[in-house]
Amino acid sequence: MNEKESGKGPRPVLPELLAPAGNYEKLVTAVHYGADAVYLGGRRFSLRAKAGNFDAEAMREGVRYAHAHGVKVYVTVNILAHNDDLAGLDGYLRELGAIGVDALIIADPGILMRARTLVPQLPLHLSTQANVTNRLAAAFWLGQGAVRLNLARELSLAEIRAIRGAVAGELEIFVHGALCISYSGRCMLSNYMTGRDANRGNCAHPCRYSYALVEEKRPGQYFPVEEDERGTYIFNAKDLCLLEALPELAAAGVDSLKIEGRMKSIFYVGGTVRVYRAALDFLGGLPAEAWRRPEAIRLPEVLMEELLKTGTRGTSDNFLRQRPGADEMLYQTPRATQPCEPVAVIRRAGDQPLVEARNPLASGEAVEYMGRGIAVLPLRIAAMHNERCEPLSRANPGERVVLTTDPPLARGEVNGILRRTR
Repeated sequence: MNEKESGKGPRPVLPELLAPAGNYEKLVTAVHYGADAVYLGGRRFSLRAKAGNFDAEAMREGVRYAHAHGVKVYVTVNILAHNDDLAGLDGYLRELGAIGVDALIIADPGILMRARTLVPQLPLHLSTQANVTNRLAAAFWLGQGAVRLNLARELSLAEIRAIRGAVAGELEIFVHGALCISYSGRCMLSNYMTGRDANRGNCAHPCRYSYALVEEKRPGQYFPVEEDERGTYIFNAKDLCLLEALPELAAAGVDSLKIEGRMKSIFYVGGTVRVYRAALDFLGGLPAEAWRRPEAIRLPEVLMEELLKTGTRGTSDNFLRQRPGADEMLYQTPRATQPCEPVAVIRRAGDQPLVEARNPLASGEAVEYMGRGIAVLPLRIAAMHNERCEPLSRANPGERVVLTTDPPLARGEVNGILRRTR
């Protein structure tokens, strides 16, 4: 039995960090801040139809960029298909094979069977939507040709360990991001209310809506739905965050840690990836004896402090420790709180970097540079000018400007993000 199988070896193999890439810029951001792999979708067959997504040429370019930086690319083909969804599937699978992606993420058994036949060279990863919750289901899907299983979000740490001990295939779990109110994301609420099928990529996110009660003989009279006067967002789950459980997950033999968020901003992608990367690097530097009691390992507090700055609906460890209850719901608001916001992305590095503004930016403002690792560099915008060397007092979103900062941003890198406190 190897260290990964036992969870009791002197030093576990650290898992892959898998990041969302809703479009090409988010892919680049994830790579910059330390992802080992990214997952993305094409224009069809993906559960995030409203994300930027990739046409064939953008996907080729994304794969080239990622591979040049030693990062793998997994493509979602994870809808639960109806008959009419299958039109064009064969050609799309062959195209992905020709592009040279590193794996396909699939939920539908028919699509998995077809991919195994048409592109046998591509590893097949099973989506969380396939609801793997036990060792027999895990063995079944591995027997059908999957090499990796994204386990259902409804599992405890003990259940993850039991599956790890029973099968040899790769195991992947979600560690961060939005949680769906429905079992493993298989939701019908959107379809009933809006005609948009969540299981085919068009979720309208009705779990984030505010609800009221109407009595049938009193149409137009709305009564608040409240629980202890906390609000009316009755389906709104807090966000998943398993940062502090990373030592135990690594020791349990998890192969890949997945961050949710293909619809989120580059600030979210960069901010979450850099924190989880720093956490894994910290774990990688621990002495072997620390792994005798992984449950006693504590990550530096700054990691959680930084993670909360990316925006969250509150944090939950979901089913990992115990069954979630009312405290794992957020009744007051559907939105994430975000104490910081991005202001610019570096497009040319140097003491006077060229940046692309993402929010209005004014001379004299205090900002911070999000470095790789967990370092943050406080700065003041001393002056700005455009690419024609004309001085500016303000830059609007989308504008490219040259910054003079105090202190000079000598350590800034292309694709690095500047942020400010709201």
